[in-house]
Amino acid sequence: MTARQVRATASGRSGPVEASRYVRPVSWMAPERPAWVQLVNAGGVPAIADVARSPFTVQGLLAEARAEAGIDDGGDCDFGAGFREPLEILLPSLEEESELTVLGRFLARRQLLRLLRVRLQVVRYLQEDPGAVDEPIVAPLVVTGAPRTGTTVLHALLACDPALRAPLGWELLLPLPPPNPGADEQARIALAETELRGFAGADPGLDAIHEYGARNPKECLSAMSFAFRSEEFVVRYGVPSYTRWLAGCDMRPAYEYHRLVLALLQRRFPRPQWVLKSPVHLHSLSTLLDVYPDARIAVTHRDPLAVLGSVSSLVAHLRWVHSDRVDLAEIGRYHAALYARSLNALVTPTDPRLIEPGRLHSGSFADLSADPIGAAEACYVTWAQPMSGMARAKMAEYVSARPRGRHGSHEYAFAELGLDIAVERTRFAPYTQRFDVPDEVQ
Repeated sequence: MTARQVRATASGRSGPVEASRYVRPVSWMAPERPAWVQLVNAGGVPAIADVARSPFTVQGLLAEARAEAGIDDGGDCDFGAGFREPLEILLPSLEEESELTVLGRFLARRQLLRLLRVRLQVVRYLQEDPGAVDEPIVAPLVVTGAPRTGTTVLHALLACDPALRAPLGWELLLPLPPPNPGADEQARIALAETELRGFAGADPGLDAIHEYGARNPKECLSAMSFAFRSEEFVVRYGVPSYTRWLAGCDMRPAYEYHRLVLALLQRRFPRPQWVLKSPVHLHSLSTLLDVYPDARIAVTHRDPLAVLGSVSSLVAHLRWVHSDRVDLAEIGRYHAALYARSLNALVTPTDPRLIEPGRLHSGSFADLSADPIGAAEACYVTWAQPMSGMARAKMAEYVSARPRGRHGSHEYAFAELGLDIAVERTRFAPYTQRFDVPDEVQ
């Protein structure tokens, strides 16, 4: 597709838009695709085109994953609650709704096969080391908040602390065999780097929005994807049927698999204190605490209207990597409804664990931008967590090495979503008033 403008419609697969909220037609200016992507999508690389033509079926993908892994588990490569239900919803949604390009189908298939291969490896590994399931995960520190509120920066700062451990990109994509301290992991890192950097290769503007890399601390959302209950699929692909199912499903199996991945990663290391991060935890705080009862949480706060413009732009870019169809209006509506529920739920938590002293830290995007190290230190104070001089020095090195805008600027605007600013201000008012969140969007 060579046209730079991708039209976003006021209705479509997600149903009609409320007239009071949809104020004008929306268009998204898609970035020009690199020549190699255009060639692939035109079918000019037969090896990729042949793979892309393969249908997404549970049995077909399982058979291929077993062949690639050299493991025949004799069953469903399962651990804990079953993965078939979400997979049987996701695959038809990908096939029938997502309108994937040749490259999009190739990338989606690669992701699905990796997830199934790792599940097979988990079954095999636990047969030899069943005690790994009982590895204790002690007092993890969890960063969450709406996307684009500074969660990535805060997580990276906390990860600078030598007393803490953050999961890296390659570890979450390829957790087995359990890594050894000091081992040469270059082969695994290279494989993960190929997958993670592929997004920026297909859309060079992505680095200005979010930098993906195998050696970077990564959202632990990726550990939940092994259970096929994950926003990772919603972000990358337009899959409305799966999205509706995910909104109402039990997330406990995803968090149990999340915990297993951490247990495997620490199995051959001195037991760490993990520092984790993902905006999706905001939607499942009680489930998170069911699985990690001693977790401590930091929530970052920012004007939700600025969040909507920024996160919708990020999702649009990620979907453009995979499809010619990017519906910015639908993306904006989805995130407005999703985060209104979760952010307003913070006003009066129904789970008493969330109001225990020292459990939940609230910080602002503005403070994090003005004084990153001070914002990190404030988390330590709330959690009664010691912060060493070494940790502070490492954080200072991190900040100085990453000046803002080093990958270019991220241009976005709430106005591009076609939403009514007054309606959205009213919808988010309980949250913004409770946490004294200043307006960025006028």
